[in-house]
Amino acid sequence: MAEYNKRYLGVKRAAVDRAQAKGETGTQERGEDRLPPGQHLTTKFPILDLGYKPPIRLEEFTLPITGEVENPVTLDWPALTALPSVTRTLDFHCVTRWSQYDITWKGVPFAAICDLVKPKESARFVLQYGRDGYSTNLPLEEMLMPDVMVAYELEGEPVPLDHGGPVRILVPHLYAWKGSKFLNGIVFSPVDRPGFWEVRGYHNHGDPWKEERFG
Repeated sequence: MAEYNKRYLGVKRAAVDRAQAKGETGTQERGEDRLPPGQHLTTKFPILDLGYKPPIRLEEFTLPITGEVENPVTLDWPALTALPSVTRTLDFHCVTRWSQYDITWKGVPFAAICDLVKPKESARFVLQYGRDGYSTNLPLEEMLMPDVMVAYELEGEPVPLDHGGPVRILVPHLYAWKGSKFLNGIVFSPVDRPGFWEVRGYHNHGDPWKEERFG
C-alpha cells in the first residue's frame, strides 16, 4: 500500500500541477487560444462512431476495471452512479477538424476511479474498451488530468446511445477519439497497447494544440 500511495500520489500531483499550469481545471477558458489550430467551430455536435451503436439496458450494464490494480471491481449502474461525481462544462475537439464549445457533462472523475481500484506501481497505462469493439490507450498521467471523467450525463440528461451512452470516457484536453464511447471495460496496464485508431495510423497521443492527428 505504501508503494501504491507514493507512486500514484506523485503521478496524480503531477497531473494536477500540469492542468493548473494550462488552466484546464473545470470550465475551460482559453481566451483567444480556445480554438486549436486547424479546427472550425460547430454547434451541431456531429455523431461519429464505427457504424455500430450497441444498445444495452441499464440493469444489464457492467463496467469491469481490471489489470494492475489492488482492488479490481465490476461496477453496475447503481455502483457507478454512487461514486463521487462532478459536472463540467468543457470544449470538445474532434480529429476530423471540428470543435464545439461549452458542452456540459456529469460523471465520475477518473481520479475517483483510481482511488477506488488503487493502481499498482506497475500500472503505467490505461486501456479503454467499448461495446462496439473500439479501444484506445493513454498513459495514466493523462487520465488523471482533472477534467477526465467517466461520463453518464450530457446536458442534464442521460448520455444518449448516439453519443456513446450510457457511459463514455471524456479526455477533453485531447482529441475526442482518446475517450471510448459505449464504455464497457477499463484495464490498467504495465505496457502501452495502441487502440483501434492508433494501429490504423492515428497519433498515439492526440494533442489538438499540437495537431497530433496522425503518427
